[in-house]
Amino acid sequence: MRILVTGHKGYIGSVMVPMLVAEGHEVSGMDSDLYQRCTFGKAPMEIPFIARDIRDAEPSDFEGIDAVIHLAALSNDPLGDLDPNLTMDINFRATIRVAEAARAAGVRRFLFSSSCSTYGAAGDNLIDETAAMNPVTPYGESKVMAELELMKLATASFSPTFLRSATAYGVSERLRFDLVLNNLVAWAHTTGKIFIKSDGTPWRPIVHIQDISRAFIAAMNAPAELVHNRAFNVGRSEENYRIREIAEIVSTVVPNCNITLAPDGGPDKRCYRVNCDLIRETLPGFKPQWTVKLGAEELYKTCRDVGLKLDEFEGIRFKRIDHIKHLIASGLLGTDLRWKQEEHAAA
Repeated sequence: MRILVTGHKGYIGSVMVPMLVAEGHEVSGMDSDLYQRCTFGKAPMEIPFIARDIRDAEPSDFEGIDAVIHLAALSNDPLGDLDPNLTMDINFRATIRVAEAARAAGVRRFLFSSSCSTYGAAGDNLIDETAAMNPVTPYGESKVMAELELMKLATASFSPTFLRSATAYGVSERLRFDLVLNNLVAWAHTTGKIFIKSDGTPWRPIVHIQDISRAFIAAMNAPAELVHNRAFNVGRSEENYRIREIAEIVSTVVPNCNITLAPDGGPDKRCYRVNCDLIRETLPGFKPQWTVKLGAEELYKTCRDVGLKLDEFEGIRFKRIDHIKHLIASGLLGTDLRWKQEEHAAA
């Protein structure tokens, strides 16, 4: 199958692309490469790609493509809060532009990377895909709006699927340390403290980026009628934890560390537990392989192997919001998050 992945050079995309290639697919990408200076270890796999902002996507970009995996977005709540209107422009309006262009070019399958952040303030009850959307951030709102509009584009020949991933973790060539498990392990390794920035009570479902990739592959390989215009929570139902519980698991992996709460850490409005049984029952090809403890072990080994320091993971390379602010302050990126000079986009 000929697959185009938007955001293929990002945190998830750089892990998903090699897995797609290993499956025998012909894979290309589209990416403005905002994080080209954020490579962790080796560079992401090179594939043919269009160096383009998704806000500029055209039907000609998708000619001859069978399926689009749409990952590109402003990818977390702090970055989404930087400019809520810009978040809507990229995560919502540009998503619809990509989908309309793909549909016009004859693409039949469109897999949208949504998020369990769409549930927002859902409380302590275990919820499934039928639960009400209650986003509490511009990022979550943008994903809800994109899902609703994409549903209207579905036809007999254009089949969207919505994959609502749990909070991601895991090692990547474009590693992020602004995700809860990645951050807790890095703090534990570099300082001996597992630093919780909230009061530790919010619930989070959590899933490895390799398992997110497996979910996309399983959905793409499934008969269209099984996934047509449907949403799936991506993760495992048993992998829901309070933030404090995740920290306790990290403490069993990283030796000689203590759990510390931020003095100003209050309750987080984002609190949701998700049931992931639907994807397991509908897509038998989806076989997640990771648990939080295995992920913590992988991250800890990686931190040790590279000799990670506190100022590195808390610096501009591995925190998306800080990196973007640095690029803007340096005059490389406009406040509209477009490269100011073409050579920077190709560097």
